[in-house]
Amino acid sequence: MNMMDFNVKKFAADAGTFLSRAVQFTEEKLGQAEKTELDAHLENLLSKAECTKIWTEKIMKQTEVLLQPNPNARIEEFVYEKLDRKAPSRVNNPELLGQYMIDAGTEFGPGTAYGNALIKCGETQKRIGTADRELIQTAALNFLTPLRNFIEGDYKTIAKERKLLQNKRLDLDAAKTRLKKAKAAETRASQLNSAHLEGDNIMVNFSYMLNFLHVKWLKIWAEEVTKSEQELRITQSEFDRQAEITRLLLEGISSTHAHHLRCLNDFVEAQMTYYAQCYQYMLDLQKQLGSFPSSYQSNNNQTSVVPVPSASSNVIGSSAMTSSGLVMTSPSNLIDLKEGSGSRKARVLYDYDAANSSELSLLADEVITVFSVVGMDSDWLMGERGNQKGRVPITYLELLN
Repeated sequence: MNMMDFNVKKFAADAGTFLSRAVQFTEEKLGQAEKTELDAHLENLLSKAECTKIWTEKIMKQTEVLLQPNPNARIEEFVYEKLDRKAPSRVNNPELLGQYMIDAGTEFGPGTAYGNALIKCGETQKRIGTADRELIQTAALNFLTPLRNFIEGDYKTIAKERKLLQNKRLDLDAAKTRLKKAKAAETRASQLNSAHLEGDNIMVNFSYMLNFLHVKWLKIWAEEVTKSEQELRITQSEFDRQAEITRLLLEGISSTHAHHLRCLNDFVEAQMTYYAQCYQYMLDLQKQLGSFPSSYQSNNNQTSVVPVPSASSNVIGSSAMTSSGLVMTSPSNLIDLKEGSGSRKARVLYDYDAANSSELSLLADEVITVFSVVGMDSDWLMGERGNQKGRVPITYLELLN
């Protein structure tokens, strides 16, 4: 029974405190009550902590998007993380592309130029996929985890103490309000006690009785002054103590920034390693496919051909670097053809898709007739196949004797 009484009393006290805080907060919002302002240093620390929390969340979420663009995969990983279970391993996009290339190259035939190139490209894509997986693991461990620990750990503690500080401030201001009212009541009681009533009629006696009751009620308020002053001292002490605790926690934000800076350096280093690996893989692939030229279509629909160095002696032209970029030089038989007016047979080395109607599409290993036209770019010849005619890149051809 005593325990029950204690619980009821505690519940009543908590309810009274909550109501007092609610009233104080409402009156402050309506401008009907004074509010104790925090010192400028503490306000700056609170603002810095809030700013750190907001930007840390944004950076963390966008880093997750960068490392895992698939939102469904991110949700699945989040669910497994909350369930404290390891997410199943999945093939990433570069690895999947690499496997498709390898399978296609195997079916086309590793002995063919296209099949061999697909297999080499597929193996490189799978290496890039492995590097991508290592980047995600390193970034998650050295960058995302510390950021998440701050949001879910340190900042939650700060937010809890900040809320407690807000409650202590409301208690302090409520105590100030009660003391102010008690002193006003005490002053009013003194004024009524000093008043002298004159006359002997009924109205005077009735007024005297009302004043007597009023004075008794005001004396009750007056008795609250001492109690209110004591309560004010207690709430002021609790507020000052909580403000100091909150300040010490907030000053740790600078240490958090220093820690996050080290984590950021680790993230940048992981990215550098990843991009260096990808560059090296692609460089090695380019060397392996050195005999395969590449072309691209510029934005103004003018076709440019960027030849790749070839170690094969039967490929027309070799590359040389000049101050203006990569330039083709031609062997003597091509120079004779360019300067003459005759035509020659040529075998197509690689498939070529025409970029516009002035060009001729080519299929590997077919034989076409080529000839030069006055004023044509040195990297191109005119090709003829039956009734079809158009420009063809010289790097895709092998002149026949």
